[in-house]
Amino acid sequence: MTGNKKENFTGKVAFITGAASGIGRATALAFAREGASVVVADISDQGNQDTVRIIEERGGKALAVRCDVTQTEDVKAALNKTIDTFGRLDFAFNNAGIEPSKPAPTAEYEEEEWNRIIDIDLRGVFLCMKYEIPLILKQGGGAIVNVSSGAGVIGIKGSPAYSAAKHGVIGLTRAAALDYAAQNIRINIVCPGYIDTPMMDRFTGDTPEGRAKVIAEEPAGRMGKPEEIAAAVIWLCSDAAAFMVGHAMVIDGGQTIQ
Repeated sequence: MTGNKKENFTGKVAFITGAASGIGRATALAFAREGASVVVADISDQGNQDTVRIIEERGGKALAVRCDVTQTEDVKAALNKTIDTFGRLDFAFNNAGIEPSKPAPTAEYEEEEWNRIIDIDLRGVFLCMKYEIPLILKQGGGAIVNVSSGAGVIGIKGSPAYSAAKHGVIGLTRAAALDYAAQNIRINIVCPGYIDTPMMDRFTGDTPEGRAKVIAEEPAGRMGKPEEIAAAVIWLCSDAAAFMVGHAMVIDGGQTIQ
């Protein structure tokens, strides 16, 4: 987006979780480029500072806050600091998440791993929305985008917790979207496929063989770029998407339609 679209975000404030790297960082940079002040929230202090530094070097405004999305007090404190610093909240991108440590059939899945993934990938989105929404309402409306996955629209063998969490994000988002559509908060979802990020490096083992196996599953013949997800988030938050409510936008190079 260029030109007058930038004016739409000037004076606005975006809160982004998981913003220390990958899709979160790319989206933080995109919001800043469109004129918004950006709150960079993550458990990685170094990654947070690096994201803020890049934004500031490019002439944007940003604030780093440490935030564990599973901890209510962390979420509340991060959002309070947002208001203290910038005075408002207009957009939220609830992107923080983790991948499974290893695949396992459902009956053999470790309860601790189940709890860890559900806590971060699903409950974390709920907690963030719970405390973001009242702040956005004070501005008369805004937009929220939550992150699901291709695993939110199809089942993934050996990944019951991740599949459940990502399906859950879609259901949670749609319920919230209906709750607040009449109050001018639009809430939508992006469902990324295989995106070339540090999380994907962990998934593939960051080896040529691992990457080739993932790319072979993509009809587009490549992994997606974090900037491609960021562009979708910016659009969903823009006036161009004013009639988009509770939609799960799959951005996966065709992987889930095979």
